[in-house]
Amino acid sequence: MENNKNIKQQSSHIVHIDNRRSLDITGVTKVLTFNEEVIILSTVMGGLTIKGKGMKVNKLNVDSGDMSIEGEIISLVYNVKESPNRESLLKKLFK
Repeated sequence: MENNKNIKQQSSHIVHIDNRRSLDITGVTKVLTFNEEVIILSTVMGGLTIKGKGMKVNKLNVDSGDMSIEGEIISLVYNVKESPNRESLLKKLFK
């Protein structure tokens, strides 16, 4: 039963920001890179880039997919993957 609970937790993705000073995220599958200014993650909803100042990771549990970050949060950007059938604008322009 415990394994089913972890699988269910990993399939949800919640982002909670408190006064742009702390950030709690669920659904984290992998941390690709992090420093005080940029954290790049893989989540169940795709890639996520977090930019800020003086950021530090307080909690990271990839088994449950939970992560807590403190510092000045400036932006969160989800990376959108293009489908293989879609051509880029530049390819269309130079046909």
